[in-house]
Amino acid sequence: MQSLCQSLARKSTPVTRCQRRKLSVLAQQVERAIRSRPEPIPVQHEVPPTRQLQDPYILVASELTHIRKSMLNLLGAAHPGLTGMAEYYFLHPSKQLRSLLVLLFARATNGLGGEWERKAWDAACESTTGQAEELDRPLTLPSILNEWNPSMRDDAASFESVYALPQSIPRPKPPPPPSAPLLLRSLSPHLASRPSLLASQVRLAQIVEMIHVASLLHEYIVSTPEEEKEGFGNKLSILGGDFLLGRASTTLSRLGESEVVELIASVISNQVEGEFLRMEDVRTPKLGLIPGPTSLKTAWELYLEKTYLKTASLMAKGARSAVILGGCQEGDIWKEAAYAYGRNLGIAHQMLEDIEDSKDLKPGLATAPTLFAAEENSELLPLIQRNFTTPGDTDLAMNCIQNTSAIERTHLLAQAYADKARDVLHLLPDSDSKLGLEALTEVVMNRTW
Repeated sequence: MQSLCQSLARKSTPVTRCQRRKLSVLAQQVERAIRSRPEPIPVQHEVPPTRQLQDPYILVASELTHIRKSMLNLLGAAHPGLTGMAEYYFLHPSKQLRSLLVLLFARATNGLGGEWERKAWDAACESTTGQAEELDRPLTLPSILNEWNPSMRDDAASFESVYALPQSIPRPKPPPPPSAPLLLRSLSPHLASRPSLLASQVRLAQIVEMIHVASLLHEYIVSTPEEEKEGFGNKLSILGGDFLLGRASTTLSRLGESEVVELIASVISNQVEGEFLRMEDVRTPKLGLIPGPTSLKTAWELYLEKTYLKTASLMAKGARSAVILGGCQEGDIWKEAAYAYGRNLGIAHQMLEDIEDSKDLKPGLATAPTLFAAEENSELLPLIQRNFTTPGDTDLAMNCIQNTSAIERTHLLAQAYADKARDVLHLLPDSDSKLGLEALTEVVMNRTW
């Protein structure tokens, strides 16, 4: 075909009919050969499987439900006036963010600590010997802890007669834990007996929730009778918060870990310190009115300190305590990961709360949206220095926030802290709980409760 075409191209004479027929036949043969050639198989590029994040609430739904019911019963049984308060604070999923964090980190790290096998053995022994509710049994008689005992002997003369002591209920003693190799062999074949969550960790989550709700009750104490009528009332709020702190302290002593007691107890003092920083008008007999921050740099430092003390401290120390209860010891990296995750997520969560609160500013320490607005509008600095205590300060600040990029910049800063929280999770082994912790950062950022 090619030689024929070349010869025809060299000739200047016209193509004859015979040559045209030959060309037509050859062209048909070439076309059939091309059509019969198989089509090339397209290359299939494999799409890597996407990691589907777990719904963090589903992973520990039964534990959260148990905590919610027990808290409702606890407050409702204390006084009928606390029932409505309990329902308000415990029937919304967003109110259980802190207990959710504690439970997820416990699930994600259980089995990693050097003392985990012993903790799991103790939990299995409690279950098999009928002591699964050991944490619910107080060391002191319940009547002495929680009741006023009108018929109890309380004078010297009454003790001269024989005092009818209540008989203790005999309880079977659990066997002593075996050596480490035997312990591993005894637990490993029975995976169902290896708890994903220890009873002490579930109780810790409940304690964390008690402390959080107590802080909310104390925080929303109002200053005018008109405001008090709209809420639960100052006296009920104070007493309800104190009641929860008292019960939390009693339960905390039963967890059996001195380090956890120290961590959680320090949260209460942290929250008080943070509240002092937040207040707009602090006076002392000797110092008088304590002034606000003197510069924007100082205001940022105080804001971040206040945010940690009032919000992030409970989340950071709660997560760290959950890991300790799971058997992690001094030097284990998972304790640090838990603390860093809770701290960063707590700060991110509070910054998003501050964005919402910027729509209705109250006097007090400036928050991130106001501080970002002040970087673009220097007129806000005097207002920040006096904690917005002059009439009209909060209205001017809200107007400045809306006319600057303060909201966007605050959201970006919150996202940066949430990303830091997510980054530390690479230290944990892959699990559904780890995916749940990753998803929790998105839940907080998107506020999808």
